[in-house]
Formats: sequence, structure tokens, C-alpha cells
Amino acid sequence: MTKPPLSLLAVAAALSLAGCVNLSPKPPANLMALSATTPLAAGPTRITDDKAAISIAPLTAISSLANTRVLVTNGPTAMAYLKGGAWTAPPAGLFRSLLAETITVRTGRVVPEPRQQAVQPNTRLFGQLSAFGLDGPGFAAVVTFDASIARTGSDKLEARRFSARVPVTSEDPMTVSTAINQAANQVAAEVADWVGKP
Repeated sequence: MTKPPLSLLAVAAALSLAGCVNLSPKPPANLMALSATTPLAAGPTRITDDKAAISIAPLTAISSLANTRVLVTNGPTAMAYLKGGAWTAPPAGLFRSLLAETITVRTGRVVPEPRQQAVQPNTRLFGQLSAFGLDGPGFAAVVTFDASIARTGSDKLEARRFSARVPVTSEDPMTVSTAINQAANQVAAEVADWVGKP
């Protein structure tokens, strides 16, 4: 009786182990996203110029928010991630999209995509997320955004911190997601009102 080649034995061993070892984490049952409280409605074409438009640079975030997990803080230095919860994309990108839609709805300003290099609005918004998750001891969803505005023709930079807290009743991912979405919409609305109409 001839022995099987060593390569076939290696493949068979690998296949037998594949059923026992899982190197990737189990995906959550549902992914979490943000949605605008007052979404932009479909309608006629909006025409604007650089004075009335506003650009929103890609937002930054503290290092603990630079992933798709849902941050849970336990005091100023201790943190973890919510079990069973995950965002569809990192929070900075999700919040930028919500912010752009909210500013357009509340102010009428057009917010071009950052890749549209031909459009250079006179007003430019920058910012960083420093909180976007669950405050464990306070049992509240918290969103904090540090924003800055630069305007063409001005040598001054305007800066302001926006923050919102929404109570949560449990650490269920969908409950937490709903509360964070509410807090994010509150912050986005306050930023839009600060930016103002053209």
C-alpha cells in the first residue's frame, strides 16, 4: 500500500483544524449607524457660490474612537468596548455625514464632498470627536465635538466645544445606539446653528 503524499496530509490536517479554530471575531447581529432627525428631502437643484457653501474637512477623533467599536468609559482613564455593538464605519466619518446633512437642512448651505477640489467654499469647518459612546457610571450616551471655523479674508479662527448627554436605560447595543444617535443629532444641530445661514 502506497503512502499519500505529504502535501495531501498537510491539507487534510489543515481542513480538520479549520473546524476547530476561528481566527476572526464573530460579527455582531446588527451594525449601528447614525441617521438625521430631520433628513434632507429630495427636491430641486440647489445652486450656490463659494460664499454660501461650507466645506467640512474629514474629521479626526481621539485614538480610542479610531475604530468601529462602541466606546464605554468608566471614569477619566478606564475604558472598554460595548459587547455586541459595532458601527458601520468609524465614528468620525459617520458624524461628518450627519453634520453635513444637518447643516444643509438647517442653514440651506451646500456642503461639497472633500474630494470635490474645484469647489473652495469661503467657510471651512474642522473638528475632532473627543467623546462618542457610553458613559458607564453616568449611564448616558455622550457625544463631544471640538469644532473650529476658518473664514476666507479673516485672520481669526473661531473654536467651540459642543457636547450632549442622553440617558440610557440599559447597555443593550440598540438602546445605546439610539441614545448616541440622539446625542449626535443634538450636537450637529447646535453646530449648524453656530455656523449660521449664509
